[in-house]
Amino acid sequence: MGSSGSDHRPLIGVTTYIEDARYGAWETRSAVLPQVYFDAILRAGGVPVLIPPVGDGHRELVRRFDGLVLSGGADVDPGLYGHEPHERTRNTRPDRDAFELSLLEQARAAELPIFAVCRGMQLLNVALGGTLVQHLPDTLGHDEHLPTPGVYGSQTVETLDGSKVAQIVGAEVTVRCHHHQAIDILGAGLRATAWSTNGVIEAVENDDETYLLGVQWHPEEDVTDTRLFAALVDAARQRL
Repeated sequence: MGSSGSDHRPLIGVTTYIEDARYGAWETRSAVLPQVYFDAILRAGGVPVLIPPVGDGHRELVRRFDGLVLSGGADVDPGLYGHEPHERTRNTRPDRDAFELSLLEQARAAELPIFAVCRGMQLLNVALGGTLVQHLPDTLGHDEHLPTPGVYGSQTVETLDGSKVAQIVGAEVTVRCHHHQAIDILGAGLRATAWSTNGVIEAVENDDETYLLGVQWHPEEDVTDTRLFAALVDAARQRL
């Protein structure tokens, strides 16, 4: 257990990614994550701890955390689910995939509350034997889920009555999104609990008591709504 005592706020681990970054006079390989993620965790009452995708101390990491966020980022390597890469599947990060898959395995074994965002939800699905649609415009005929690189789109999402995500955000919510891939075949033990109006799976969760929720959109981008992060923090607080 990551922390103890009623006066302690839950420690929430958040995955990051290694990229070339520039700051001040420096340009170097760095572990990076948009600030909106840890701002959202702070607003929700947790303490964010950033996890670079290096090393193999996954068991030690989950022992110190009360909850885990799998953040967004690059496409998941399609080889992990037995597919050849689509011509639009680019900039995969196999090292990050391997690190997060092992971290996720340890987190699930420890029954750590988990919240997976965008790529994080896709990785969760692949980890449990599911597959992905590699390029949504091929099936939807439009690119509304990723209208322009670096620009978030907007989608209306409808949730399944009685699901975790419905209890958190209600029957319908307008979300910000930035992805060209999505869940195709669901992984074992997951059920879809939200969909965009054009049929894309927007949320998945499990049916047992362990807190596990993934969303395809980017809730960290909405500074007025911390409900999904607050739900994770509340689940993590039960471990204190």
